[in-house]
Amino acid sequence: MLSLSQPPRPVSPVASFNLAAHVLARAEALGDKIALQILRPTGAERWSYARLSAAVRGVATGLLAEGVAPGDRVLLRLGNGVEFPLVFLGAIAAGIVPIVCSSQLTQPEIDRIAQDLRPRLAVAGAGVTRPEGLRVIEAEALRRMETLPPAPFAMGADDRPAYVIYTSGTSGVPRAVLHAHRAILARQMMFEGWYGLTEADRVLHAGAMNWTYTLGTGLMDPWTVGATALVPAAGVTPDQIPLLLKRFDTTIFAAAPGVYRQMLKSGQPLVLPRLRHGLSAGEKLPEATRKAWLEATGTPIHEAFGMSECSTFVSGAPSRPAPQGTLGYVQPGRAVALLDPAGAPVPRGEEGTIAVHRSDPGLFLGYADAPEEAAVRFQGDWFLTGDRAVMAQDGAITYLGRADDMMNAGGFRVAPAEVEAALAHVPGLEACAAIEARVKADASVIAVIHSGTATEEALKAAAEAGLARYKQPRIYLHQDTLPRTATGKINRRSLREEWEKSH
Repeated sequence: MLSLSQPPRPVSPVASFNLAAHVLARAEALGDKIALQILRPTGAERWSYARLSAAVRGVATGLLAEGVAPGDRVLLRLGNGVEFPLVFLGAIAAGIVPIVCSSQLTQPEIDRIAQDLRPRLAVAGAGVTRPEGLRVIEAEALRRMETLPPAPFAMGADDRPAYVIYTSGTSGVPRAVLHAHRAILARQMMFEGWYGLTEADRVLHAGAMNWTYTLGTGLMDPWTVGATALVPAAGVTPDQIPLLLKRFDTTIFAAAPGVYRQMLKSGQPLVLPRLRHGLSAGEKLPEATRKAWLEATGTPIHEAFGMSECSTFVSGAPSRPAPQGTLGYVQPGRAVALLDPAGAPVPRGEEGTIAVHRSDPGLFLGYADAPEEAAVRFQGDWFLTGDRAVMAQDGAITYLGRADDMMNAGGFRVAPAEVEAALAHVPGLEACAAIEARVKADASVIAVIHSGTATEEALKAAAEAGLARYKQPRIYLHQDTLPRTATGKINRRSLREEWEKSH
């Protein structure tokens, strides 16, 4: 039997579709039901389905009135407030393409994005870096747009661009992942294939709204089924989340493994009577964390594997838990295979590269800032993720690691070359390499190994000036020379192996 979930099926395009209209399709019927709560230990900001839908379409009207036309791009520079989903869905409702990226990006990082993608304007919150020279709508102005007459949904082909979200690409620099309106249809495969999501659920996601994981699992998916989305406000710390889970009757909790680890630090039981289960994605969930959560709460964690280019597509679920040590199963409806170097599915039980078929509606349209780069990620009709795995006879997938040098920092994928480029100008630096360094059984950080006379203080200053906080190295190690491959490139794999042996 081959490592193939199911034969690819042809997908018929939909001629009249809008992602925002799909997400809010139940809003009128649900009316006063709470769609969103922004949570603080002292209380919550509540938004009903009726108010959310009206505000989204009012913002759509406001953006069009500001001279943004369908097809234009708008850069989102917002934190964890209601303004983020209002602009994201409002832009899509009007046929405008929002650009989503981390609110932590530095001035050079955000200027580069604006230069690459040429947005018409930015919508920015207080204290968030915005591009130099680009027209900005302040977040406060959105409140005036909420009550404007509702714009009609801009309908069109479901394979046209809907939004851009940044991730790290194989070239070593962040890439602008362009998704179609149809991407929301692929997310329906997660409702049973991962979440066990129903209209009665109250889903709390602990991540930033500008993360793919939060944007889908924490906001759009609950609204699509008519559930309630719960999001901690900016400034809420992991140690406060257990209180929020209990106080706001959370039934499903979603977070990256690092958040679970921080919540479990006290070693005390967590009394969460309404919680049914947790969800994890962004990085591999350590078995020790899974076990500790089960002991502390009495509830399981269901893990999922995916990427910004195709959301999640392999997972355990309440109806089909993942066997121990595996990621789980390919979600029903997905065409996924493990391929050999020639592009053919390997037999089950053998190692291969995880690949997603071009027909998957959740697969991205390409990289908006580097169209030619997307082509090299395909082998025939299969998109190669760069991850290695084995599929068991029953379809369970065991993850073996990356086939490249990508690092994982708290759930965010970071390219080594991006970190290295930020340090390259430091006086006295001869060479450097960024690697993912495991510091505990269930935690890893970014480390930089460098040669030359550059000081650690100078390297840290360069990282702070040029990289978002989550991309900054936590460890700096000096070596006289760095190992290199036969072609003269720095051998990061060798450095990782040296780290593992000595720690």
